Amino acid sequence: MIIKKAVYKTSVNNASKILDDGIPEFAFIGRSNVGKSSLINTLCNLKSLAKASSTPGKTKMINYFDVNDKFRFVDLPGYGYAQVEKSHYYVWSGLLGEYLTKTISLVTAFVLLDIRQLPSEKDKQMIEFLIYHHLPFAIIVTKADKIAKSKINVYIEAIAKELNLRKEIIFVSSSQTGLGKDKILNYIEYKLDERNE
Repeated sequence: MIIKKAVYKTSVNNASKILDDGIPEFAFIGRSNVGKSSLINTLCNLKSLAKASSTPGKTKMINYFDVNDKFRFVDLPGYGYAQVEKSHYYVWSGLLGEYLTKTISLVTAFVLLDIRQLPSEKDKQMIEFLIYHHLPFAIIVTKADKIAKSKINVYIEAIAKELNLRKEIIFVSSSQTGLGKDKILNYIEYKLDERNE
């Protein structure tokens, strides 16, 4: 897939304004400062489409971007500071939880993890939440340029083991070098084709 057009659509800070017009959506989820905005910019070949911030937790809104006039990227609030209640399953408060449990347009939720760190408890809770609600997801590890290429597979195996997931559903990426861009875009194209069948 080649992204030829990507434009900012809108931002919402209220659950009642969440878009749900049937346009296929790929959401990006992760801890604050994990690189969601940077990855969206890299995939779209635009430096400042999504506003990256050096301040963790600054993104409090859901940001929508129309891509190729066919689908959307959705930049969700970082969950580094989200309030989580634990009962028989995890309940994510605020816009993040509202979006994930109510939108019908979600094709895939990409959960972003920093390759240099093992998943946090909130990373694990998010993945359990997605599994519990039968929401389709894949893992993208970011900042792969920060470690030696020869060590990437070792880090991926450690993350997969920690999450009890197959490493085959983990994409490796770097917004600095473009690593993983084509594989992620090909996956998006496959999911769109699958949806249209």
